[in-house]
Amino acid sequence: MRRREFIAVVGGAAAWPLAGHAQPSDRVRRLGVLIPFPENDPLNQSYMTAFTQALGRLGWVEGKNIRIDYRFAAGDPTLFKTYGAELVGLAEDAILAQGSPVVAALQQQTRRIPIVFVGVGDPVGQGFVQSLAGPGGNITGFSSPDAPLYAKWLQLLKEIDPRVTRVAVIFEPDTSPAAIFNPAIEAAGPSLGVKVSLARVHDDAGIEEAIAAQARPPGGGLILMPGGFTVTHREVITAAAARHRLPLIGGYPVAGAGGLMSYWYDPVDAYAQAASYIDRLLRGASPADLPVQQPTKYSLIINLKTAKALGLTVSPAMLDLADEVIE
Repeated sequence: MRRREFIAVVGGAAAWPLAGHAQPSDRVRRLGVLIPFPENDPLNQSYMTAFTQALGRLGWVEGKNIRIDYRFAAGDPTLFKTYGAELVGLAEDAILAQGSPVVAALQQQTRRIPIVFVGVGDPVGQGFVQSLAGPGGNITGFSSPDAPLYAKWLQLLKEIDPRVTRVAVIFEPDTSPAAIFNPAIEAAGPSLGVKVSLARVHDDAGIEEAIAAQARPPGGGLILMPGGFTVTHREVITAAAARHRLPLIGGYPVAGAGGLMSYWYDPVDAYAQAASYIDRLLRGASPADLPVQQPTKYSLIINLKTAKALGLTVSPAMLDLADEVIE
């Protein structure tokens, strides 16, 4: 196990501590939570635990002064609008939402109920907020990385496996805003000697077909874009990548699920931080005045067991960069 700080950027999230507030009022508040993952997914459970524990430290206790209405879409994009309409109809005092497609569905339903997002990339470009410093509407939150990080994935994949000359970007278009970030990956390809292709998937059969096709000529590699579908199906994707002996890089859960590498921010911490914004909104703050917070640290995780199975020898320099090595 190797841990070190890989990138730390001064950000604003630390300016919102999770303590030191007056007790909430006696009125029971109502909070909606709309998440694209399955309810019983271990990752999702870790996110929800971090969020509710942070709320508790701020004085909000479910069943006492707050009621939380959960909706879990399990990677099914057809449920985003349905569940969004249900939560808006319940007249929530605020809503916590994960991911761009979920926020887009809620934005169509309400411009009044405050929404705090987690895991949304380029919220200005997607029209969710006017600016990071001044959101200006009913939506604010904690963003995911910007486009340059996705180009970094391609660089890291090429560095750990110089044999890679072709990379397929795996994503589900209805649950991932990959179109915003794919151009950064494609633009980085020529300078690295890598041809980038886009592989849109909608089900397990499509996953297998796309990954098998990438494995037929030599030099193949994979990038897994984040999203409700890809996170929900991460084990299917990593198993197919292993079966076809393809190096795979992606976000937070990829290396832990058996992929080669992950390079991402800590979503568990983002959920804990999101509780601080929910707290402020329930106490009367306006989302228009709460700046969007960006990730402040990224971690590189290498699955050494997977590297050995792929016949890769990870260089000492690469291992020194890693915050964590899975052996």
